[in-house]
Amino acid sequence: MPNASAVSWPPLWLLLLSPAAASPTGTPMGSPGSPACPEACACAPGGQVNCSGRALSEVPDGLSPRARDLLLDRNRVRALPPGAFAGAGALLRLDLRDNGLRRVHARAFWGLGALQRLDLGANQLEALAPGTFSALRALRSLSLAGNRLARLEPAALGALPLLRALSLRDNELSALAPGLLAGLPALRALRLRGNPWACGCALRPLCAWLRAHPRPAPEAETLLCVSPERLTLRPLTAFPDAAFSHCARPLAPRDLLVIYALGPLCFLASLAACLALGVVVTACRARRQRAAARAPRRRPPSAGPRGAPPADPGSPAAAAAGT
Repeated sequence: MPNASAVSWPPLWLLLLSPAAASPTGTPMGSPGSPACPEACACAPGGQVNCSGRALSEVPDGLSPRARDLLLDRNRVRALPPGAFAGAGALLRLDLRDNGLRRVHARAFWGLGALQRLDLGANQLEALAPGTFSALRALRSLSLAGNRLARLEPAALGALPLLRALSLRDNELSALAPGLLAGLPALRALRLRGNPWACGCALRPLCAWLRAHPRPAPEAETLLCVSPERLTLRPLTAFPDAAFSHCARPLAPRDLLVIYALGPLCFLASLAACLALGVVVTACRARRQRAAARAPRRRPPSAGPRGAPPADPGSPAAAAAGT
């Protein structure tokens, strides 16, 4: 009878190197279709999810909570709905270039509080809703280059305290809205080339920012006015603050506070004065009417010949008139 210990078993190292031992499901981790990677995408160690150029019409489902880098460029994602990236809260970089993107919901980026780099370049965005980027408090780089933005409101960007680089190149901006740059205290790199800048009073905040943040000469020389005609092709950096002396300065926060506080008070005071005056006038009229109602009515005397006093009843003329 053969000894049980003599039975031949595969060497242990062969078991460790077999594909079945490396992956219980038989599918390498991170390959397309695996639980850690969306279908039609390729995933790599370190959290990169590569969905570039896959003709996708929407953000793929099944993003891993460990994903750090999501590449969605060169697809057909035309709109971003609310919570488009739910479950991917650890993303650090998101690339959405060249998708023909037209609409971004104000809550599309909710849940991406760790995101540091966002690229929305080469799309067809014409406007951004207020609060679009307000959830991205860790954002350091934002590209909106190559879109159709004619105006960018401060409410769309919100307060981004860590944003250092903002690209607005090749849009349709003629000026930056007041207060836009004030909400970006860490901004150091601002790309503006390729916009039809109108050098008027609305450009004053931008010119002041450019003077405070000098840039290389070749880049500064490409920021030119296209209107009005007398300032055409003049660099934006050539305008000192004295050039805007004819423009009305924006009100300081203290002045705005005084206006907002006194305005309603003055309105209420004038309304109370009008009501009091109306009450006094109404009371005077009522008093006059009551006095007229209590006064005795006098019977007018009988009329005699024109220009003659009334006749005495006992006089001969009155007796003759009686006969």
